[in-house]
Amino acid sequence: MLVVGVWAQELVDLVVFDGDLDYYGIEPRNPGTFWHVLTAPFLHADFAHLIANTVPLAVLGFMSAVRGVGRFLAVTLLIAVVGGGLVWLFARGDSVHLGASELIFGYLAYLLGVGWWERTPAAVGVAVVAFVLYGGILWGVVPGNPMVSWEAHLFGFLAGVLAALLLHGRRPARPVERAG
Repeated sequence: MLVVGVWAQELVDLVVFDGDLDYYGIEPRNPGTFWHVLTAPFLHADFAHLIANTVPLAVLGFMSAVRGVGRFLAVTLLIAVVGGGLVWLFARGDSVHLGASELIFGYLAYLLGVGWWERTPAAVGVAVVAFVLYGGILWGVVPGNPMVSWEAHLFGFLAGVLAALLLHGRRPARPVERAG
């Protein structure tokens, strides 16, 4: 559903708004645009950008949503607000940061973090699969192409780790057996 929504939004942006919705991306340190942290992850500069994000968003989003819609929404909101807030605070100025890659990096980190903190066979298995499929994207947190927001990648990843810590960081205590 997330991917369908992002595609529908991009079509509406192109047909109805002539691409003007991209102005709702994150503009670092512009006080009037902080709320754009809620819109930026769902906007794309063009269809090539959207196509590049579609499969990883679908796969990692699905893997993150398996535990329930409520938890998935909480993870998504944490990644958007914390990751986007850090982009707003620290990213390069005179630029607009947008795209689902903030969520993609956040979902990957979330899945890895769940595997780390829960350490159940299922959680570790999901983390391994996510890493095998998409671990190579981690190079995207390194500055490179000036047209790519490595900041959104990095801060999305950090926000995903935080989401895993907050939602899965405490393992249930083992029951204490009493002697005699």
